[in-house]
Amino acid sequence: MSPTTEAAEGPLYLDKAVPEIYAELADTSKQIRAAADAAGLSESLLELINLRVSQINGCAYCLDVHSKKALRLGEDPRRLAVLQTWQETALFDDAESAALELAEVVTRLPAPAVREEVEDAARRVLGDEAYAVVAWAAVMMNSFNRLSIVSHHPVR
Repeated sequence: MSPTTEAAEGPLYLDKAVPEIYAELADTSKQIRAAADAAGLSESLLELINLRVSQINGCAYCLDVHSKKALRLGEDPRRLAVLQTWQETALFDDAESAALELAEVVTRLPAPAVREEVEDAARRVLGDEAYAVVAWAAVMMNSFNRLSIVSHHPVR
């Protein structure tokens, strides 16, 4: 494969350029949803995680997609409006708070001592199975954010 010397016009959508890899990501996302269901985690909570991770990463495309989905699932618009500052409200229960904090740690990757403190607390609240699903959901959303940001996916 030789490099192209001509500048391409418009964005290169990675999901379209190599659809086989994108299909694997989409399949992994489906597996995470199934594991969440088995662990007793709601689809609405997964959407809150997707939104919070997308807020941190600044992915407009994913924020658009997942806010619409959260609303379709019946999520309270008030909770969506304050999600960026969820810690300053009483609108999220202990499990939701643990999941959101874990998703933030997975996304930001703070110092090991901070990570371990949050991870330990999240495991106590969520249990190992739900903890693992939340961590996988955050990892996957970070991947989708980067895919959309690098591809310049538009918000239409």
